[in-house]
Amino acid sequence: MAHRETALPSVIVGKTVGREFQRELTTEKIIRGDPCEDCSWVFNCGFMLSGGDYMPIKFNKKALGLGVACAALLGFSCAQASAAQLSACLITKTDNNPYWITMQHAAAAKAKALGIKLYSYAGKYDGDNATQVNDVQTCVANQVDAIIIAASSPKGIAHTLDQAHKAGVLIIAVDTLLNPIDTAQVSFATDNFEAGELDGRWALKTLGAKAKSAKIGMIDLAINQPSVGVERDQGFLKGFGIALKNPNKWGDETDPRIVGHAVSGGNEKGGLKAMEQLLAINNNINLVYAINEPAAFGAYQALKSSGRAGKAKLVAIDGSCPGIKWVKQGIIDADAMQFPKRMVVKALEALVQYKKDGTVPKPSKGLPYFNTGVKLVTAHPVPGVPSISPAEGAKMCWGYTKS
Repeated sequence: MAHRETALPSVIVGKTVGREFQRELTTEKIIRGDPCEDCSWVFNCGFMLSGGDYMPIKFNKKALGLGVACAALLGFSCAQASAAQLSACLITKTDNNPYWITMQHAAAAKAKALGIKLYSYAGKYDGDNATQVNDVQTCVANQVDAIIIAASSPKGIAHTLDQAHKAGVLIIAVDTLLNPIDTAQVSFATDNFEAGELDGRWALKTLGAKAKSAKIGMIDLAINQPSVGVERDQGFLKGFGIALKNPNKWGDETDPRIVGHAVSGGNEKGGLKAMEQLLAINNNINLVYAINEPAAFGAYQALKSSGRAGKAKLVAIDGSCPGIKWVKQGIIDADAMQFPKRMVVKALEALVQYKKDGTVPKPSKGLPYFNTGVKLVTAHPVPGVPSISPAEGAKMCWGYTKS
């Protein structure tokens, strides 16, 4: 991809090159990713030419004057030089869920630390593929180096991302795997199947003998069944001991303990409505799986209104600070914690690595993506299911509210 030129002062390199350049100037140490502190050693510089090639220039330190720092010579700082080199887009599913807001904050902080110019975009609602397609096209037009995306429609956006990659953009998936998965050159995500399975195993142990006659309400994400929703749903059912048919979709199970599946959009209002729909089918539901904490909290409101709060176990996946408080308060009984900050930090580091040597981090063993980890948080641990307490979870939780 062609690098955009930045207006910088002309630098006379004398007999070394024989003419003046007014190009985007960078140091070799910054290109290699080494730390830039006082910059007084900057006599090995180079130019990023319009075609994207790097031309190293060896300056004679005496010719520049001993002790002259690069900032004084060039009129700009090392951080500014580095920032001009890399840019990225972060595209999340929405910007009204603490999970995505946390990701945006973490990405902004890490991008600043790495000197990367970051553009942030989001869908209008969970499942909004059209907006994300437009966002990708905008990012390509802006000639960014990487697109970091949590796709609302992993299959629906694949072609647009393929076109972006052909234009020279590195595609990095976070949270939700693309379909096909190799649409992204590297992916960072929770093992969502494991997260759901931890919830299911905990519920099975907790209900004990009552598990055989359980009445289960399944609150899923979206009707188009993005991979994150399918994996969590199917992981939960497997953990609870329910036989799966096609693990790549939900809703085809025949186990009579499943009252039904309802979609929530991953938000509180949707969770409340989904729980009401399930209770209308069977008011004796005693176990509820929810795709995330906002949907779980909405489900709790419906359970409370129907007199079922405390009579139905409620499990979720997220690990936000408000969610961990709900675990402590008994609103959510078990919560599989994931790490959205880690996903975008790793994604931005991957961009730097890719630009440095053309490689990206390898997937975790046995998985087609880099697993960023999961921990079950509950106030009621059970034998054989690893978990941490709400107090421990509070030290690791995440969360921001929209300003």
